[in-house]
Amino acid sequence: MRLLITGGAGFIGSNLTLMARAAGHDVVVLDDLSTGYRDNLPADVEFVEASLLDATAVNKAVAGADSIVHLAALGSVPRSIADPMRSHDVNVNGTLGVLEAARANDVSHIVAASSSSVYGKNPALPKHEREWVRPMSPYAVTKLAGEQYLLAYQESFGIKSLAFRFFNVYGPRQRPGHVYAAVIPVFMDALLRGQPLPVNGTGEQSRDFTFVETVCSVLLQAATNKTSHDEPVNLAFGTNTSLLSLIDQLRDLTGIDPVVEHREPRRGDVPHSQADNASLRALFPEIEPVEMTEGLAKTWEWLSEWSRTR
Repeated sequence: MRLLITGGAGFIGSNLTLMARAAGHDVVVLDDLSTGYRDNLPADVEFVEASLLDATAVNKAVAGADSIVHLAALGSVPRSIADPMRSHDVNVNGTLGVLEAARANDVSHIVAASSSSVYGKNPALPKHEREWVRPMSPYAVTKLAGEQYLLAYQESFGIKSLAFRFFNVYGPRQRPGHVYAAVIPVFMDALLRGQPLPVNGTGEQSRDFTFVETVCSVLLQAATNKTSHDEPVNLAFGTNTSLLSLIDQLRDLTGIDPVVEHREPRRGDVPHSQADNASLRALFPEIEPVEMTEGLAKTWEWLSEWSRTR
């Protein structure tokens, strides 16, 4: 199979690239390296350095693909609040450009990343895909628009698709050290540096953390089997871990007793997140998630080594 991965030099994309290559697939990566890193990828991988908004480059990357996994996006709620137009251009217009290139090149299947942030103000737990959505940030709006474009192209043009709502993915190659970094690498990096762990709000807010290896196993199986669905699908396994509980788990893992520094809550942050995974289980019954204790241990090992060598 020839697989195009947009955003393939990023955190999830690079893990998927390595998994797909190990399974014997040909992989093309499209990434502008705005948030990804070339050294995340093997030197010999077919790599197109370009923006999603470069229609010529996107068309070149799409040509000949058997399936597309579309991960490229401008992530982060705070980034979208700081610059809503840029998030819209990349996440909405960029997704539309990938879909148009797929249509022009007769690519019959595409998997794309949406986000649990689309549920927004809906307080229901767990979150079912048929629950109402109420985005709280421009980022969440862009992910909702992107997934709906995917489903619309399936209905209008027959491009089989699967829109996954990612929850809180974590694991190796998720780097700290920038203003939009995710919570687990931020906490681990603070522990390694002997600094306080920054907690926005009380720490009672909860997340459905999912290990990147599990996410990539689902993505690769979806692309390989050209799995499609006529509704978005949550890609998480129904855990509900508060930030305070996460800190306790990191204390147990590392043997380091952290100092916690509480800060003001961030605008646009969803207070609680937990997936209903019935649809995911029905489509991928053999996938078993990596438990959080194991996932955190693998992440700590990677980040510790990365911190020593950077």
